[in-house]
Amino acid sequence: MTIDNITSALIWLVRLGVVARFIFCMVKIMGVDEEGAKYKKRAINAVIFCVLAESVWILKDLALHYYR
Repeated sequence: MTIDNITSALIWLVRLGVVARFIFCMVKIMGVDEEGAKYKKRAINAVIFCVLAESVWILKDLALHYYR
């Protein structure tokens, strides 16, 4: 395996994890009345994590393209 294959697999793993976490939080928000705010905050945090993780990969690609 090359480094590109490993990073692609890691990117997809992070994306799938964030989507699974977001769906889990949405299901919990629909089912639980008392703790809905807690799961709403967790869903927002999952989206923020996804944005930050994607930013890291974009910065990596920009740096590799610039220094080649």
